[in-house]
Amino acid sequence: MSYTLELGKNAKAAEALIASAGTREKNNALAAISKALLANQDRIIAENAKDLEAAKANGMSEAKQDRLRLDADRIAGMAKGVDEIIMLGDPIGEVIDGFTRPNGLRIIKTRTSLGVIGIIYESRPNVTVDAAALCLKAGNVVILKGGKEAIHSNVCLGAIMREAVASVGLPADVIQVVEDTSRETTKELMRLNGYVDVIIPRGSAGLIQAVVQNSTVPVIETGAGNCHVYVDASADLDMAVEITDNAKTQRPSVCNAIESLLVHKDCAEKFLPMIAERFKKHDVKIYGCDKTIAILGSGIEKAGETEYATEFNDYIIAIKVVESLDEAIAHIRKYSTRHSECIVTSSLESAERFQREVDAAAVYVNASTRFTDGGEFGFGAEIGISTQKLHARGPMGLRELTTVKYLINGNGQIR
Repeated sequence: MSYTLELGKNAKAAEALIASAGTREKNNALAAISKALLANQDRIIAENAKDLEAAKANGMSEAKQDRLRLDADRIAGMAKGVDEIIMLGDPIGEVIDGFTRPNGLRIIKTRTSLGVIGIIYESRPNVTVDAAALCLKAGNVVILKGGKEAIHSNVCLGAIMREAVASVGLPADVIQVVEDTSRETTKELMRLNGYVDVIIPRGSAGLIQAVVQNSTVPVIETGAGNCHVYVDASADLDMAVEITDNAKTQRPSVCNAIESLLVHKDCAEKFLPMIAERFKKHDVKIYGCDKTIAILGSGIEKAGETEYATEFNDYIIAIKVVESLDEAIAHIRKYSTRHSECIVTSSLESAERFQREVDAAAVYVNASTRFTDGGEFGFGAEIGISTQKLHARGPMGLRELTTVKYLINGNGQIR
């Protein structure tokens, strides 16, 4: 029996038990996970240190090392995230709709678990905990396949959570971490039809597209984040500086950070020096169009197709001065990954048009794109940000990890 097939069989064996578990049982397991994370803080940090040491040796950027790093505060944050999931309502069994047909059949539409979820992701070990906790609360089994750069952290976190779940009487196999980091194992997981019900990739555009193109198991596509801020002619420029700076520099390695800045020509000469001065605090590298270079002078490199299409995940940004709202929307349509887009404007007409015409999971007016997050939306932790249009879009919380079941009651009807 292959390694991945064994994982799949273990998952299927645990599926019925977690699907039928009550809210109290699932919450008890989550509480045990939260407590275990805090109790094993030193153990987690020690294993994470091995990953960080390898990352430095392999030349990983500081921004990406930040995604990988775990410390006491981040472990406490993961535990808090699990506690917040406990407080969320259990979606399983929720009645979505109900009606009676003319023949007397009573039909009730309810929520039920998806089954076995495979999650393939990179770098960020906090995803291991967030994903496991959300899947558990929604009555699913999860198989977690993280990247090799976080293997020590992920295996450690998985072991701690499995111990916690088993301690309250649920099967440990509701959470499984793939310890083999080979590409072949990843491919096998993506083709484990009959054992895995859905695959959710989370990470770079390259990872996501590799899963979409190679998986025979259905995929919920989470999005790379080539996000934009557009500063309109009527924008409050001080507000625009704060929003742009936050969206780029508060945590540049995450998918809801912006990668490009569009500025209307009427405010470009005043605004661009303002934001460039703010960016100096973080040594943000700027690529710009000819007009941007003319305004900001030396030190700005020319932006082209590659820069406008790149998710940098770093202190790097591409800037373009645009003639109009039309040009800004056209640029976003061409380069956006349909994740999060923002306009800063004082014009209600421009704001409404931007939100109507820009196709993205989250479209902001006068607020940072950094809010595209399950916690900030009140969903608790998230699996990822879906940029597709089927089943789920935007932050994927508990309800996005369910499907529907119809319950039909009759009194002898036949067709």
